[in-house]
Amino acid sequence: MHFDYFLNPTTDPAFWVFIGLMVVIAIAIFVKVPALIAKQLDARADGIRNELDEARRLREEAQELLASYQRKQREAEAEAEEIVALAKKDAKILAANARAELAERIERRTAMAASRIAQAEAQAAADVKALAADLAVDAAAKLIAERGSKTKASDDLKDLESRLN
Repeated sequence: MHFDYFLNPTTDPAFWVFIGLMVVIAIAIFVKVPALIAKQLDARADGIRNELDEARRLREEAQELLASYQRKQREAEAEAEEIVALAKKDAKILAANARAELAERIERRTAMAASRIAQAEAQAAADVKALAADLAVDAAAKLIAERGSKTKASDDLKDLESRLN
């Protein structure tokens, strides 16, 4: 080893590098560079913290919005089910009303047909009666004409005709 180094350290370049480094560190401390760096790091940390808080707040808002939309969706589904149930109920009521109205129409037409049949039967019975009366009057007229006088026959015919009608 060289003992010269310990006797005269100014000749070694490492010594001067060390001295230069110490001067730069002293200037940095004098100008308060560490405080500026710390201040910048603190500002950066505050910015990151604020961004995290904002992200957390936005996430909470998004969750609330999602919950709100899900609630609205459930309400809309319930309302749709209610509308469908009401429509089914209305359809059943309309079908029952239609059946009742159809039954009423059929009953009314059946009653009208029965009434027409009764009228036709009554008319037929009246026609048969009238025809029978006319035949009876003709037969009686022939019998009376064969048996007796004409004046008495015409009186008897009028009497018979009034009884038959």
